[in-house]
Amino acid sequence: MKILLNLILFSLLTSGCTKEKNMIGTSEADTNMVNQNPSGNFTYLALGDSYTIGESVSQAESFPYQLQKLLKNNNADVANPKIIATTGWTTDELQSAIRQVNITTKFDFVTLLIGVNNQYRGYPIATYKKEFSELLQTAIGFANGKKNRVFVVSIPDWGATPFGKNSGKGPQIIAAEIDIFNAANKEITTAAGVNYTDITPASRNAASDLTLVAGDGLHPSGKMYSEWANALFPKVSAVLK
Repeated sequence: MKILLNLILFSLLTSGCTKEKNMIGTSEADTNMVNQNPSGNFTYLALGDSYTIGESVSQAESFPYQLQKLLKNNNADVANPKIIATTGWTTDELQSAIRQVNITTKFDFVTLLIGVNNQYRGYPIATYKKEFSELLQTAIGFANGKKNRVFVVSIPDWGATPFGKNSGKGPQIIAAEIDIFNAANKEITTAAGVNYTDITPASRNAASDLTLVAGDGLHPSGKMYSEWANALFPKVSAVLK
């Protein structure tokens, strides 16, 4: 049973990765990987993985779209977020996708959340530090060099979910590894003078509150994503005034 759960977990964490990369450059890839961006006074780019696209919840429940809604409801006319993210992506895969999409426009603000799949696959922390640093600089470039308009979100702790509890490592080891990756991305973010939003402690409430978990038993529910959007809202709102 545990082996089966681990196989399902791996599938959920990595599903779509190969398929999505094979589809880059087609019209379908453009729809799935980079959302269209109708006109608005402010533009928003969201970079990440399954936590950014909102795996297992509706698009409207993902944190970028909930953040957009909060901002629009508070007189900041933000266009639909442009999203570069796919379930299963590691830092190097996100870098590759950004290069292939080849966006040349700038954005009023950018969010970056990446690293859970580096941790899950057991990639070296040194590699993560290097690639995360590069992605952060890329995000700053997308924000036209304005560091105060880039918002890094910490990696949530999937070990607190039902799937995490039944994985081979167990929640304690997963939590410890997630903390190591978050210590790295926080140090890099802070040193770069970029805003950091730590949603990890709250993500661990999923251990006792299943309403924070999506139907797949692994990813956040719309309720948890709303907490992330609310945490980001005052910070983003302040720079858009």
